[in-house]
Amino acid sequence: MSGIKVRTDLALEVRENMEENAKDCRGVSVEEEYREESELRITTVVIETMNGSKAMGKPIGTYITLEAPAMVLPDEDYHEEISRELAGQLKKIIPGIEKELSVLVVGLGNRDVTADALGPNVADNITITRHMMKEYGKAAFNKNKVHMVSALTPGVMAKTGMESQEIIKGVVERTKPDVVVVIDALAARSTRRLNRTIQVTNTGIHPGSGVGNHRNAITREALGVPVIAIGVPTVVDAATIVSDAFEKMMRLSGEEPLDIQDELLSGLGELYNMYVTGKDVDYEIKQISHIICNALNGAFEISPDL
Repeated sequence: MSGIKVRTDLALEVRENMEENAKDCRGVSVEEEYREESELRITTVVIETMNGSKAMGKPIGTYITLEAPAMVLPDEDYHEEISRELAGQLKKIIPGIEKELSVLVVGLGNRDVTADALGPNVADNITITRHMMKEYGKAAFNKNKVHMVSALTPGVMAKTGMESQEIIKGVVERTKPDVVVVIDALAARSTRRLNRTIQVTNTGIHPGSGVGNHRNAITREALGVPVIAIGVPTVVDAATIVSDAFEKMMRLSGEEPLDIQDELLSGLGELYNMYVTGKDVDYEIKQISHIICNALNGAFEISPDL
């Protein structure tokens, strides 16, 4: 519906919501793969040119989206399958992973806010190897190749008084990792993607952009090293839910879903500052954090299972 400002961090949803005359815009390619046995849909959106970047409102780069409707269910075998697939996608997108890398894993977000605690949960549970490598070398792992993995949870500005980017940049300058992997909670356009979708991109991340709380970008340009971002949508803004419900009601009544009246649009204004998440978000965040941890351990060849 025109007039409704949709907030989303997912490149896939931006592509879906583009106007009809922009669907085939030059400089943006889309590839889709569906695994019927696991109901897993993998969509790769590649923004190749400045024209495509302007049309999408996102930086040039690769955006890989894994949609798994059953990801929130308590099925360990299915979670392992998602972890293996995510590990494979990470191996494709992390530069130089065939060599030994020094990797800094950063968990963004506020651990005291359940829907924003994904990043800290992942950072708390990832297998750390840097200190062991520094002390004992590869002999500690009995392997020919071991990535040095360290982790950081910079917190949020309200608690530290510092931008997350400032803290991360200081650590990067001191420890000199080859790549930074950032994990954060995202905002989605559709409720059906809440806690059921994982996006991986090599363009870094703009913390808080999906909820209108823009912070300094964490990108290769800002840090001087490649930045891989992993995100999971955990919230949807209330205005989007209301507008979608209104549109569906109009269609069911047989009316054309034309522009919403000005009075309704003005009434939605205050809803743009309200965000909705699922009632089981605490349990789901824990499940998803373990899926991402296992995927990272598999990508860095720390875990023999993946």
